[in-house]
Amino acid sequence: MTAPISKEDWERQRREATEVMPDLIAGVGLPKILLPYQARVMSLLDSVSTQALFIEKSRRIGLTWGLAAYAVLRAGREKSAGGMDVMYISFSKDMTLEFVDACAMWARAFSVAAQDVEETLFPDKDENGDRSITAFRIRFASGFEIMALSSAPRTLRGKQGVVIIDEAAFVDDLAALQKAAMAFLMWGGKVIVCSTHNGTENYFNSQIQDILAERLPYEHIRIDLDDALRDGLYQRIALVTGVDWSPEGEAIWRQDIIDFYADGADEELFCIPSLGTGAWMPAPLIEARMTATDAPILRLELPANYLHLSKLEQDSLMAPFLEELEEALGGLDLSLRFAAGFDFARVADLSVFDLLAIESRLKRRETLSVEMRGVPGKEQILIIGMILERVKERLVGAAFDATGMGWIVAEEMGRRFGLRESEDGAGLIWAVKFTEEWYRVQMPPLKAAFEDDMIAIAPDDDHLSDIRVVKVIRGTPRVPQTRAGEKGKKRHGDYLIALALAHFASRMRHVEYGYRAAGGTGRGTRPEGRMRDLPPEDTGKGRDWWSPPLGAGLRGGF
Repeated sequence: MTAPISKEDWERQRREATEVMPDLIAGVGLPKILLPYQARVMSLLDSVSTQALFIEKSRRIGLTWGLAAYAVLRAGREKSAGGMDVMYISFSKDMTLEFVDACAMWARAFSVAAQDVEETLFPDKDENGDRSITAFRIRFASGFEIMALSSAPRTLRGKQGVVIIDEAAFVDDLAALQKAAMAFLMWGGKVIVCSTHNGTENYFNSQIQDILAERLPYEHIRIDLDDALRDGLYQRIALVTGVDWSPEGEAIWRQDIIDFYADGADEELFCIPSLGTGAWMPAPLIEARMTATDAPILRLELPANYLHLSKLEQDSLMAPFLEELEEALGGLDLSLRFAAGFDFARVADLSVFDLLAIESRLKRRETLSVEMRGVPGKEQILIIGMILERVKERLVGAAFDATGMGWIVAEEMGRRFGLRESEDGAGLIWAVKFTEEWYRVQMPPLKAAFEDDMIAIAPDDDHLSDIRVVKVIRGTPRVPQTRAGEKGKKRHGDYLIALALAHFASRMRHVEYGYRAAGGTGRGTRPEGRMRDLPPEDTGKGRDWWSPPLGAGLRGGF
């Protein structure tokens, strides 16, 4: 197993971070009891909008300890302040005892009036008759209680409050338990599902994938070992154990933990479910979505000596393709909205541009794709510019591969159409620098679109191969380093990347709006913005037709 970051790199990063922010090591744990990731979880749970929260986490980062603090604060409140019962469920009696002990500690720390921990019997019924389950309970003066159970009793039904399912991937029947727990939401309760991973086929992982694919409306947070360390986990450990913290000491401790888990480190420490090395999407599913039979696929390949040719010779090579492109652009239905993606390459791989139309029922339909091999940057900018100019009034966004030389095209398009750096930012052009996190978050929605028949692409054998080449590598869908195809014509999943970028842009919708000033009779002072021409029938009526600057309009996401 190879660590995501080497011991030496981790030591260097932590040293640089603490040199920039020395307060990270000054009085760690004294001003704030909870570490930042524990506090973020509590903040999410305190939000009225959070009803169900799924947490994928590393082992032994103290998250259960933080959840115990939340449980005490929730059960210790009066009903008028949002107090309610808290049910804690895990697969292990040892874990329930650990949770209850942490709750008792927090109750004393918060000076919340509570009785001592008591062991009780929780009645349950099954097909074999009555039986009892050992439970641990803390009663509070508020009238509410924390009850910790070591299994999943059916009598969860009929109760109300907060449910915490800890190490959910390891309970006997998470699907049935979660089904019973979700009923708590009807009366203002909350459901917290927290776990380390236990394989790609586990129900917990399928729920995480559905959340990332936006099929489920649950909140989600991911905390791996490195996230916890950046938030001060080892600094807290050093404080408690009386060890002086240093970047070298933290790097050694981290590497020792990784070495201890060996091949299991990815799953146990870095939230990467095991056994995830197969094909990402089956061929029959891809072929079933190749229904956009009228979408042109344009291909341009220029000779290796293109830049050494005369201007006339270059133009003669480009002219047929540009005429074909003009014809394809003329056939676009401009009543639809569009999103685009562009994967840049210059030497070994293809540059691929993909244009998706967003239909009234939000299905994405491919309307045009362009492949370029051996095409210089200037010509690529010309071609991409022509397409975006054609659809700019109906364009909701375009995502560009900004890794390496791809930044040149992204920057040029950003000059023309506005560069966008966040969901709330202005501009139409996203400059995407690929990371494992980007693939982890953005690929599940694309796969969900295929599975739910919410995307249609043109039938093409090369494009099928480009999608099929994607593998689940260390739990994340990625294009492997190896290339496929004959020499000089190799492909590297290029179409898939362009499609993923276009689908991403289609979900990060940017919308401009315009309106006419009510009752305006004179020119007056126009609001700041880009002026548009009045429709012919309104000419001379003295009303302004305007749109605000890029970024000031209404925005939404799908």
